[in-house]
Amino acid sequence: MYKFVNYKMKEKEVIQQIVNWLSDYAKKSGANGFVIGISGGIDSALTSTLAAKTGLPTLCLEMPIHQNKTQVERGRNHIKWLHKKFENICDREIELTHVFDSFVAKLPNSHQENNELPLVNVRARFRMTALYYYAQLNNYLVVGTGNKVEDFGIGFFTKYGDGGVDISPIADLLKTEVYTLSKKLGINNDILLAPPTDGLWGDDKTDEEQIGASYPELEWAMNFNGDENSLTKREKEILNVYRTLNKKNQHKMNPIPVYKIPNYLR
Repeated sequence: MYKFVNYKMKEKEVIQQIVNWLSDYAKKSGANGFVIGISGGIDSALTSTLAAKTGLPTLCLEMPIHQNKTQVERGRNHIKWLHKKFENICDREIELTHVFDSFVAKLPNSHQENNELPLVNVRARFRMTALYYYAQLNNYLVVGTGNKVEDFGIGFFTKYGDGGVDISPIADLLKTEVYTLSKKLGINNDILLAPPTDGLWGDDKTDEEQIGASYPELEWAMNFNGDENSLTKREKEILNVYRTLNKKNQHKMNPIPVYKIPNYLR
């Protein structure tokens, strides 16, 4: 039931429309090109390929922080593949492990049990800072790599980390659609077959392990509007996971609240 769906989407047309949209947005904003963080995962692989297809300068930035070697190698292989296909690709690697470790060393109680998730989010925010450094240096746009499930379903991203971007070309694609377009574009099998992970945990924890459900399961939950009484035990669990995360992470997915001063006080 929850295997990746073979969507009957018009892959070529969708790809071209996203590429055109990226190109038009860059030109209207006066940007010279794009910068993208490469993680070795499927989302950044697809996003960087779409950006490269615009013909505009596209900087692929690797930013390892205690990174799993397999993830790093997948990212490097993808960049090599991009170089073979596109002349507008350039890449940089900025090792942030020592920066992260120095920051952690300055924190009080940095080894307490409940600080693991905050420190994971620090990694994402360091990477965002590096991306915007290169973006401002080159007048580039920071391209987001979040998909629809992450960005608008369960809020599975770091606020002001990987959620801090200028433009989001795949945020209306379900994860299964990300795979569909990636296969169409010929992205490397080592990325296509790798379990999805955000690469922020030292033990290579997968997204499914963190979330408690797979992406196809979450997609089902996003679209569910039937009779809950007819659901299996697992389906009820999935629905609960989705709804809990969706509610918890509304602060990421909604605009920042702004206090409006009443007119009678002005």
